[in-house]
Amino acid sequence: MFTPQGPTLRELAVQALSSTEHGYDLLAPKFDLTPFRTPGPVLDAVAEAVRPLGPFAAGLDICCGTGAGIGMLRQVCRERVAGVDFSAGMLAAAALAGPSADDTGPPVSWVRADARALPFRPVFDLAVSFGAFGHFLPAERPLLFAQAHSVLRPGGCFVFPVMAPPRPASWLYWALLGFDLTMRVRNALWRPRFVMYYRTFPLSKVLADLRQAGFSVELLPLEGLGRLSDSRPRGVLVVARKAGAGAGAGAGPDHSR
Repeated sequence: MFTPQGPTLRELAVQALSSTEHGYDLLAPKFDLTPFRTPGPVLDAVAEAVRPLGPFAAGLDICCGTGAGIGMLRQVCRERVAGVDFSAGMLAAAALAGPSADDTGPPVSWVRADARALPFRPVFDLAVSFGAFGHFLPAERPLLFAQAHSVLRPGGCFVFPVMAPPRPASWLYWALLGFDLTMRVRNALWRPRFVMYYRTFPLSKVLADLRQAGFSVELLPLEGLGRLSDSRPRGVLVVARKAGAGAGAGAGPDHSR
């Protein structure tokens, strides 16, 4: 939930009437005080599921925001980690909260770029993304996944968690539906657009788009998040692997093209 130190209703309204990029620039200083930051239990469950897939030398957090996923990457990557986001404000907040200069873990670099045009060569063994896919329209998914594929070494993995969808009888189902309808009306009547939808990422279509981008795909239950009353896992990890040799081979430090 929002805390008293988090953004005010007025600040959220200003953000919602801005472009996606500028809205996050405005929200960045208080983003980690909102419910939008990826929760620690999700990051821990992903780390637990990802670790056996390695070893990994270099990791990339796509749409890293304020860097919630960077700590998880530094747990499973040996050599280096990078975060990429299009919001300068979010990257500034991430760098401020990131590891200190005397930290002994893998070094972190922050790169401002659009996830639909990533400025990297294929030097990463692992790419992750948390909570960002609602900012991309369904027609943009093939390009987004193709970009993730392009920055991975042969055998590298692109992974992200997907939570079990709420049942139609639940309040969350109707809350998310209402939010998406509100955003569609907002974007039809107001410019610039703010792209954020919760119900545009159906798993079956996502898996098809990943395979079209050249990945082989498997789903792993995130056991650290527990199971629902009907025994379904609360979340699964989508593991999209690029064909080729296994992950973890060494590479030079240059992340740029």
